[in-house]
Amino acid sequence: MEVTEVEKCCCVVKVSEAYSPKKPVSCSGVIIHAHSGTVLCPGLPFSRFITDTEPPSADHRFLSPRSFSEKLKIRVSFSTGRDLDSGQSARGEASSPSRSRTTRHREVSAELLMLVNCLEFRQAFQAVFEEADQWRFPADEEGEELIRDAQFLSWFAVLKMADSCPSSGTSIPWQSSQSLQKGCPVVACGSPFGSLCLDLFISTLSRGIISNLAGEDNAVILTDARCLPGTEGGGLFAVKGADCVRLIGLIVSPFGWKANEWIGLTLVCSIHSIFRSIIGCMGSQDPLRDVWLHPEEAGLHMSATAHETKAVRYPTVCLVDSGQFWGSGVAVASRLVVTCRHVVNGKSKVNLKFHHRDRVRDIVGDVLFSTKASSPYDMALLQLRGSPTEAVVPRMAQRFNPGDSVVVVGYGGLGRSCGPSMTCGVLSKTIRLSDSPVMLQTTCAVQAGTSGGAVVRRSSGELLGIVSSNTKDFATNVTYPHLNFSIPVTVFQGLLQRFHQTKDVNVFKVLDTTEEEVRRVWRLQAGQSKL
Repeated sequence: MEVTEVEKCCCVVKVSEAYSPKKPVSCSGVIIHAHSGTVLCPGLPFSRFITDTEPPSADHRFLSPRSFSEKLKIRVSFSTGRDLDSGQSARGEASSPSRSRTTRHREVSAELLMLVNCLEFRQAFQAVFEEADQWRFPADEEGEELIRDAQFLSWFAVLKMADSCPSSGTSIPWQSSQSLQKGCPVVACGSPFGSLCLDLFISTLSRGIISNLAGEDNAVILTDARCLPGTEGGGLFAVKGADCVRLIGLIVSPFGWKANEWIGLTLVCSIHSIFRSIIGCMGSQDPLRDVWLHPEEAGLHMSATAHETKAVRYPTVCLVDSGQFWGSGVAVASRLVVTCRHVVNGKSKVNLKFHHRDRVRDIVGDVLFSTKASSPYDMALLQLRGSPTEAVVPRMAQRFNPGDSVVVVGYGGLGRSCGPSMTCGVLSKTIRLSDSPVMLQTTCAVQAGTSGGAVVRRSSGELLGIVSSNTKDFATNVTYPHLNFSIPVTVFQGLLQRFHQTKDVNVFKVLDTTEEEVRRVWRLQAGQSKL
């Protein structure tokens, strides 16, 4: 399947109850088998129409249509093509001119076959998103309340449309989540705001990468592909070239907050885990029998092939824990790590964790140097008491071109539980004084825990800088993860070389005596600032 075909696989599901004051609820969905009209979407919109007196227990596996109102009405809308902006129809016939090119769509009725609880996702979700970290996710498209648990986030609905959906193929190609890797390019497809203005918003695309993975066979997926409310139930697709696109998951929540900080990442459930949950709870009444039992059509075309990444080695990033605070650090030599001053928090000794594949190595680090609180450069240098396994010492960048594709690697998001996360973006701005870079800005999503992480050129793996902070408006208490500040490697690269030659840590004290112009550039970090 090609990227251009992705929007044909996605749809909008609208759920309502006839003669009821309850407001209709809408979300996105994925047409997993066009010939049979089979659709998957979140179960959360259906939860308000449950007639059972007792809510399903945490380990409940599925709900049948009998658990819902008999007056339930389900409508599915899907795109059928795009109107021409030339005033001509597809057959060359005259049509009324339009101001812009919009998407044509068709709406059909559908029936609910079942609601299934993806226990693999639920267990992984609860293990990673701990209550102590104050994780919160939107409960529905209206955002009227935020829920703290996975009671309905792990439920998915299986629908059957009354009419088949025209498509270039009968079934959607998909890929096992077990083979996924961080950094894999992805495309998310969903409809912002659900059923609102379908001609404008249906099946909108967003690009990003896989930021982190968790759970059995990677049941939980985090991506930095930006999504909006209403895209819940949309598809996340792994991209390997323009003509090799495979479904890997369903969007569970486009927004997430950690301790009131917007993390800028989208929560996704593995499609493989959803399929296994459906098969596991069904006997002879398998609602997907039209999908599984068509060997001549190959049913759902599953690929277990791992995503082949380019031969680009990114710097080794570790978790730096000083007790009360924790963040990230970048290995710049076999036993040297650069991090941020506020991460070490005045301590003389810190604990470091290096994640390598499925192994974690703990190493104690001594704080050799830390800039003064008055210094604009929030930096610290650590000497390790042991050598990390297969550490990649980075190549330092010498050019900083705004617009270049970059990746931030650090322990934000799920990093503390699942190793470093990755987010992609561009180098949005380079601040220079006397033609020397003194600050970098990127559009990558940066969360708490990423401080001290690496800003890397995506194409070459070169280290551009060390993340110092993202942006927070203290007047409104709003955090902006996609506006962040980093210290260019050229600020400390020469000092590292002198330290290697002399072993004199005092060479770094020049960072405490920077020019006033540098302090002015970094003034937004001062306590009296609004940011």
